[in-house]
Formats: sequence, structure tokens, C-alpha cells
Amino acid sequence: MPVSSTYTEENIRSLDWKEHIRMRPGMYIGKLGDGSTPDDGIYILLKEVLDNSIDEFVMGAGKTIEISISDSGVAVRDYGRGIPLGKVVDVVSKMNTGGKYDTRAFKKSVGLNGVGTKAVNALSSFFKVESSRDGKLKSVVFEMGNLIEDHPVEDSSKRKGTKVVFRPDNTIFKHYKYRAEYVSKMLKYYVYLNPGLTIVFNGDKYFSDNGLKDLLEDNNDIEKLLYPIIHLKGNDIEVALTHSRIQYSEEYYSFVNGQHTTQGGTHQSAFRETLVKTIRDFYGKQYDASDIRKSIIAAISIKVMEPVFESQTKTKLGSTDMGGKLPTVRSYINEFVGKYLDNFLHKNPDSADKIQKKIVQAEKERKELSGIRKLARERAKKSSLHNKKLRDCRVHLNDMNKENRLDSTLFITEGDSASGSITKSRNVNTQAVFSLRGKPLNCYSMTKKIVYENEEFNLLQAALNIEESIEYLRYNNIVIATDADVDGMHIRLLLITFFLQFFPELIKEGHLYILQTPLFRVRNKKETIYCYSENERLDAFTKLGNKPEITRFKGLGEISPNEFKHFIGENIRLDPVMLDENFSIEDLLSFYMGKNTPDRQKFIIENLKVELDRIDS
Repeated sequence: MPVSSTYTEENIRSLDWKEHIRMRPGMYIGKLGDGSTPDDGIYILLKEVLDNSIDEFVMGAGKTIEISISDSGVAVRDYGRGIPLGKVVDVVSKMNTGGKYDTRAFKKSVGLNGVGTKAVNALSSFFKVESSRDGKLKSVVFEMGNLIEDHPVEDSSKRKGTKVVFRPDNTIFKHYKYRAEYVSKMLKYYVYLNPGLTIVFNGDKYFSDNGLKDLLEDNNDIEKLLYPIIHLKGNDIEVALTHSRIQYSEEYYSFVNGQHTTQGGTHQSAFRETLVKTIRDFYGKQYDASDIRKSIIAAISIKVMEPVFESQTKTKLGSTDMGGKLPTVRSYINEFVGKYLDNFLHKNPDSADKIQKKIVQAEKERKELSGIRKLARERAKKSSLHNKKLRDCRVHLNDMNKENRLDSTLFITEGDSASGSITKSRNVNTQAVFSLRGKPLNCYSMTKKIVYENEEFNLLQAALNIEESIEYLRYNNIVIATDADVDGMHIRLLLITFFLQFFPELIKEGHLYILQTPLFRVRNKKETIYCYSENERLDAFTKLGNKPEITRFKGLGEISPNEFKHFIGENIRLDPVMLDENFSIEDLLSFYMGKNTPDRQKFIIENLKVELDRIDS
């Protein structure tokens, strides 16, 4: 007999706004995380505050935004109009309250749901707002959404604008840390999308003169581009595009009302379709769409009245129209790109000629690969991808809510013992495991042909669903999980080389990570501490005292599944694989994975000596 439970009026609860946000933070800011991935909650908190300041600039109020981030918290100061003084408390603590509902004040803003700063308020242990306008100042202070200081309006000589200071609640965002690289990338996107805006972050200035053209130039080696960047601008649309000489797949940066839509959406899909149609019409040939888009690098930004996103974190546009009496997103983009790209190609025959030659070359390579692709797909079916190499997660197997896919992770492991431990301890809803067999091939300087001829690469590509583009990437986070020894490090390098060589946008867009696992377990009868470094081991030894038991983990397979749950769950430690914008991908691969062994040996010896000297000191 099933156990019955009571269900009465006493079981019904009504939560106020802050209780609901704190109980269900994922509904408002996506995942929590510790700051190791760019879509972790602490960056969403910063964005929610910053978006309000950006909207002020868009409305012509305030050309500078100042941001500081330190251990004590985050501060964002703009010089916009300032929140109306009588509404400061309401704007940050009453749901569905804000100026963005009035299109007379905010026409094409990002923050349209009236939730943003309320979520920041509720999820911060300290939250302060100051609004300056008309020679007056109003300030309020909250803790976890509770108003604790409501200062009366006072005279002030401060410049008009709004300042928000907050400290994420460390009981919700455990062991969090803001990574300057992620914040910097976010701020660069803001200035690319808002030429004329200056953002100062911890003393460093961010500014752009040429919008999306600057974005493509800053993120690519200009010498590796096939032709000068095509830059097209309209009233509510901006496009920049070119083709790479060395890249294989498609790469897109898409934005709506200043929001980086990392998951694409209707505008990105419309652009991809329109590009193909325009090229076909211009050359009068029905080129294959994949040949036209192969190696393309493009950015598109549109402004939409009251945009509809597919998630609270606004990473994918769901709107089909531009708002009001304006046309659909698809027809608007089709008309703009069709007209201005066609005009550009007519006026720039040199670029047009290079594009056509690129398409013809892509067509030739595709036909050469067609037979190999067919054989590769047959091999993939015979190897039972989902049963042998890939242990998938339920998000994909059961086609769960699309929003959950943003939390999906693929662990790439080597060896049966390591993959077995992770498979038994993973979250089967969102975490998948791909098992390598031996060391991957060093694919530096090889062509895309090797991806299909090499079974490991072909199956990995199929598991990720990235053959043509990463637009439909099946896993938001790709985690290399290898032993922390020489062989494990080598496998990491070989896998990173594979992604850099054929799918660099995966790394550029922040999808690739290294799993950090403990080197030591230090424990006594009362407590167990896992240590990720020698210094942590020494600290744990001192803390536990009485000669605690110390275990040195030599490989992932030595960690039991029960223990592994601790390292790939809430306490997971990930190191993002990030590109230094001062180095080109080709130069990096050539130096570290090429045939210049003497130069590499010299580099290793010199840097090892520097590191040993640092440790000795």
C-alpha cells in the first residue's frame, strides 16, 4: 500500500518576491556555478545591472560606465538619467515594476521583464542603490532582498546617474570568483554594439569606433582573412562578415538589443538563409548552402521592439517580428542583407571574385570528402555510438526542456576505469561521457579529411553535432577529463589541438574546459579534505593534525564513484580553455604541436627554471 500524505490548507504557501527568487534562482538567472564558466550566475547578476546602464546610453543619456570588481563586491556607476527618486525602492524590490514597460522611456531595451535588478537584490548579501538627479540623492541598502536602510532624499552635488553596489550571497554562489577574462569579453561586446560608449573596468578603458567590424578584427588574425571585412549598417541592423583562409566551420556572433545571443535564434537563422540566397542570386548559380557558408565569420546585431527570448538569461531570440507595424525578423534581414550585400559585391569585384573562388574550392573539397563521410557514418552506426563511445544524458535522450540543455556537459575521458567512474557518479540528466581509446592523433596541419578517417575524431564530432556548425552544439560544456600526469597532459594537448584546428569557435565561445580533480585525500576519523595542490595538502595536514591518512591519487580510475560525485557535482572545479588574443591560433599550434622540437625544448627548460626559482623563493 502506498503511504498516504496529508494535503490541506496548511500545505499551501505564498512566497513573497525575494523568497521565490532565492528558492528558485535558476528560474531567474539560469545556473549558479562558481564563476568558472561565462554563463554562471554571478556574471548574469553583473549583466542585469549593466544592461540598465547600457539602456541609458542607448536612450542618449550618459556616455561612460564605470565598473569595479574586488573581493568586497561589484560596483556599477552610470551617468544616465538616474532612477526617479520616489521609485528607487520599488524599482529594485517590487516585481513587474520598471521603466522598461513604458516604451516612451525605453524603446528597444534588453531588460523588458521587470525582474533583473530584483534578482540581483534578492541574491546578494549586500545591495545598495544610489540615484542622483536634479541636484538630489536617494540611497537605499538591502540584504538578501530585505530593506535595511532607506535614507531620505538629500541635496547632492554628484553628477546625475545611478550607482549599484552588490555582493553575491556566498551561501548561494559557493566559492565564487569573478574571472577578469570573462568580464572583459562581456564588456568588449557592449562597446562593439554601442560605438561611442566608454566602459572603464578596474581602470582599463573599453571603446569601439567601428562596431562589429572591430569585433571581427579583434577576434581574428587579419592576415588569415580571405578579403577585407564587409561592414553593413542600417537603422536597426548591423552586419559584418568575411571568410577565413584557414578555418573550416561557420562562426557567428549574434546580438539583439545589445544582448549576446550565444544560442542564436530567429535572427541568426534568417541571416544564414539570406546569405545563401543573396550569394546564389548574385552569381546566378545554385551553390550548395554549406559551400557558401564554409569558413564564414560573421556578426549580426538587430534591434527589436519588445523582444521575446527563449529563456530568462536571454541567450536565444524567439521573436519572429520586429515589433509594432514592422515586418518579420526574417523579411527585415532578407531585405537589408539582400540589398546591401548585393550592392557591395557589385562595387567590390575583387572581394566578389575571392568569395566565388572560395565557394568553388569548398565545393571541390566537399565532393572529395563525400565518399569518406559516407563510410565514416556507416562506421559510426556499426560502432553503436550511443552504446559504446557515448553514454548520453537524459536531456538529449528524452528531448527534455530545451532550457535544460544549457546545463548539459560532455566529459571526454580516456580509458575504461576513468570513464567507468565518471559514468557511475555523473548526473544522468545533464552529464554525458565520451570514452576515448588511447591517445588521439596529433592532427596539427592536417585537413578536415582526417576527422572522417580517424574513428575517434569522427565519433566525437558526431557526438557533439558540430560537423557543419556549432549552432546546434549538443552540449554547452565540453570537459576534458584526463589524469593529472604526463600522459594525461599530453591527451589534453592533443584534444585541444583537434578543437583549435577544426572547431576554434568552440574555444572562442567558451565551451571547452579542463576538469580539475584532487591530487590528495587527507582524512582522519572525523573529517576528509580533498586537495588539488601541494599547498592545499600541507594546509589540510596542519588542520587535521595527529598524523592523518594521506592518499595520493595517481589517476581518475583510482577515485571511487562515490567520491567522484563530489568532484563533478556542486563542487566541480573547471579550468576554462581560453585563447590569448595576442597570439594567432596558427602560431600557437605551430609552436606547441609542430616540428620545431628544439625551440620547444628550449622554451620548456627556460620556463621550468623560472618556475623552480619562484617556488624556491
